[in-house]
Amino acid sequence: MSSTRREFLSTALAAGAFTLAAPSLRNVRAAGPLKVGLLLPASGTFAPLGEAITRAAKLYVASKGGSLAGRPVTFVSLDDESAPPKATELTNKLVFGENVDVLMGTVHSGVAAAMVKIAREAGVTTLVPNAGADAITRAMCAPNIFRTSFANGQIGAATAKAMLAAGVKEAMTCTWRYAAGEEMVGGFKETFEAGGGKVTKDIALPFPDVEFQSALAEIAAAKPQAVYSFFAGGGAAKFIKDYAAAGLSGAVPLWGPGFLTDGVEQAVGAAGNGIRTVLHYADGLDNPENKAFSATFKAAHGIDPDVYAVQGWDAMQVLDIGLAAVSGDTAKKDAMHAAMAAAKFASPRGPFEFSASRNPKQNFYARELKDGKNRMTGIAAASFADSGKGCRA
Repeated sequence: MSSTRREFLSTALAAGAFTLAAPSLRNVRAAGPLKVGLLLPASGTFAPLGEAITRAAKLYVASKGGSLAGRPVTFVSLDDESAPPKATELTNKLVFGENVDVLMGTVHSGVAAAMVKIAREAGVTTLVPNAGADAITRAMCAPNIFRTSFANGQIGAATAKAMLAAGVKEAMTCTWRYAAGEEMVGGFKETFEAGGGKVTKDIALPFPDVEFQSALAEIAAAKPQAVYSFFAGGGAAKFIKDYAAAGLSGAVPLWGPGFLTDGVEQAVGAAGNGIRTVLHYADGLDNPENKAFSATFKAAHGIDPDVYAVQGWDAMQVLDIGLAAVSGDTAKKDAMHAAMAAAKFASPRGPFEFSASRNPKQNFYARELKDGKNRMTGIAAASFADSGKGCRA
């Protein structure tokens, strides 16, 4: 028994929280409903992201008649509040308390790092539908850990390629001071400077601070050629509005990973026009899978899907492939995980496959926000993989 499980069971039994199921009961359940634990934000600045992922995951199962590989699917959801201090307790509750067959989460990189630490030790099949912490598919990689989004450094590097191609040679950076922000800036700087660009200043704000006036004053005073910025959710919406209100939109082009604008296009209105981003998804991608997915999602929820929904949808596609390979028998983990690692399919985002570290190898699209749509202007990096540095699994 792992130390994590032993600690959890000791605490739970002392509190009379539950009784252990006999092995025979576990075997019966293996052929019954498939239990998927969702550890995603349902409150705070990242709540819209968690909602999009949840909606898409459930929609995928519904599109399959409520079952995958012959097993009815049930979901158990916990709000992680994007709070790393709560991650260990909540992950333990899903893995050892709820005894989920599959763990899916999360959005915040700090929460995901704690979640993956437990998931690796427990060996539970784990899907990461957003959090881009580099370590998840680098030093912390494991055969049971699959990410269907991106690595932070990977998307930073792809954005740098697009900026260099557009003739940007000098930039400032502005982000939150936490894992995702630091790694997206790190990946950007490494590639931007290797390509001849110069970063004149890095501005980092405490997460989830949305008081941007001092940062905007620095940008206005320095007048760089461009600003590379990462924020997401409600924080991104406020940054974009404040950037425009400060009169910077026309003077200093704003660039960033696509999360700067995804999910907030309508909220920012005209303030977002002209923002250039790079992401593995773009509104209106012209492929059959995106057209079908967009129509299905809009019919179900009344809104167009965003990248977070695509990542949640594709997480379930990967899981479905693994389950089909073992006829739904999640006890056959090695075979199931091997099938998931080898998955190749046409996603709404375009061709999807995994690199050796089980992080997506995918296209990154150059985009421009105009009239509430992130419109594709080209491909910034084709079939682009993260380095997977440090992964030995």
